[in-house]
Amino acid sequence: MSNGELLQIEPPELQFPFELKKQISCSLQLINKSDYYVAFKVKTTNPKKYCVRPNTGVVIPHSTCDLVVTMQAQKEAPPDMQCKDKFLLQSVVANPGSTVKDITAEMFNKDSGNHVDENKLRVVYVSPPRPPSPVYEGVEEGSSPRDSASDNGTAYQYADSNAMFKGLGEQKETTAELQGQSLVSKLTEEKRSALQLNQKLERELEMLRRQARKNNGGIPFIYLVVAGLIGIFLGYLLKGV
Repeated sequence: MSNGELLQIEPPELQFPFELKKQISCSLQLINKSDYYVAFKVKTTNPKKYCVRPNTGVVIPHSTCDLVVTMQAQKEAPPDMQCKDKFLLQSVVANPGSTVKDITAEMFNKDSGNHVDENKLRVVYVSPPRPPSPVYEGVEEGSSPRDSASDNGTAYQYADSNAMFKGLGEQKETTAELQGQSLVSKLTEEKRSALQLNQKLERELEMLRRQARKNNGGIPFIYLVVAGLIGIFLGYLLKGV
């Protein structure tokens, strides 16, 4: 931590995870532990390479302010990954209630007799974070990660197969149920038709009996034979239903 009279800076240097052809950013935090309003201004030796947001501002008493410094994409790496760029943070006491609109360049002019605190920051290139290595869970002692992955794959395959077989069983049960319902409906319809035919024959037989009574004679033998055959046929049909 840089110990200034007005502002403290965290971290004390700008650390960029350097990568070619990629815009990179890092953060700074300004800490005001005093009872004063503190105005600040950030400068750099290479303004075309960096962008600071915000580069000026006011930190109210006992508060903090976060800065984001962005480095433009670089086409080549510096020798030995050493960067010579520098940053300068200037801070002065401002009037109570001051805002960023009240900041002027004259406030940071030492020649005017103003007390200006200055903190120099260097730029450091660090290696970018590496992606995390894959972690294999549930690896038994004496088995390799590849074997464990195969076991897991097999377990998932069994789960899928069980689900498939369960679906086929449910489909077969549904098909059998539909076939049973269709057969019951067919038999019911045949029974209804047989009953209607039986009722019709009974009505015709009754008409023949009435006609024979009117003629004062018995029922002809052929009618009796036909009626008997029909009765046998209907009995057989109803028994099958």
